[in-house]
Amino acid sequence: MSTKSNAQTSGATSFVSVEGLTKRYRDDLPPVFENVSFTIEQGEFICVIGHSGCGKSTILNVLAGLEQPSEGHVIVRNREISGPGLDRGVVFQNHALLPWMTVEGNIAFAVRSRYPDWTREQIAVHGKRFIEMVGLKGAEKKKPSELSGGMKQRVGIARAFAIEPRMLLLDEPFGALDALTRGVIQDELLKICTATQQTVFMITHDVDEAILLSNKIMLMSNGPRARIAEIVVNTLPANRQRETMHHDPQFYRIRNYLVDFLVRRSRELSASHGDRPDTGRVPAATTRLVYPGLDDGAAAPVAIARPAGPNLKAIA
Repeated sequence: MSTKSNAQTSGATSFVSVEGLTKRYRDDLPPVFENVSFTIEQGEFICVIGHSGCGKSTILNVLAGLEQPSEGHVIVRNREISGPGLDRGVVFQNHALLPWMTVEGNIAFAVRSRYPDWTREQIAVHGKRFIEMVGLKGAEKKKPSELSGGMKQRVGIARAFAIEPRMLLLDEPFGALDALTRGVIQDELLKICTATQQTVFMITHDVDEAILLSNKIMLMSNGPRARIAEIVVNTLPANRQRETMHHDPQFYRIRNYLVDFLVRRSRELSASHGDRPDTGRVPAATTRLVYPGLDDGAAAPVAIARPAGPNLKAIA
């Protein structure tokens, strides 16, 4: 497995800095995740993969300001998050549309909250651009009950983009869609993010989806006491296409590495620290930043602990 040494940078200079995040729901039970730290640079697309119960959605909710951590904090552009804000757009697993409003009405509602001084015409023109961006031209007057599942999710994505957030948070937004619809919307999302250089934090259980969309893939160990075990750097070309990326040998090296983590190594990591007595926070560790796509993966891949790269600091 390829490893490269890079100078460590301070989280203070990063677009997003998550430091020492821990979530505990009951004092008599171990935390769901513990001492999670990472940074995200502006324009990065980060995917998070891990088994159910490791706290992925909770971390996203903390980033969104919808939930408070037991310990630690999140800083976005040098300001600590204390609650929800229009600088962060969220797309949930459920589209969460207002059923009595049309497509353009749902988007206008969000735009009005972002730009309260705009006229109705300004809001309509702004919303129309994002409706067309997600391929819903002609469906502006339809209500959610008249839309397919894929179209509803497109409205949710358009609404999130329409408030022009600094960061987009996606919680398995395509999980309930059929494979064909899912692929079409993934392609739309990739096209939009490429054009806008949007910063994205996305939760997914789909390994192929993560490889297609992301720059880096964070792998979480199993809960309780889950942590960011490794960060996989996606070394496939930035202009990769769904139809052709599987022809690149790197694709299978990365995919096999991710699947091996989910099937085997995440469980082993959990067994190594999940059952220990609750004696306080886990000790500091160094992020495993790995490049599985760069080498011939004939041997079983083993990540090598090393200094954090320019986009990720050491996990504490």
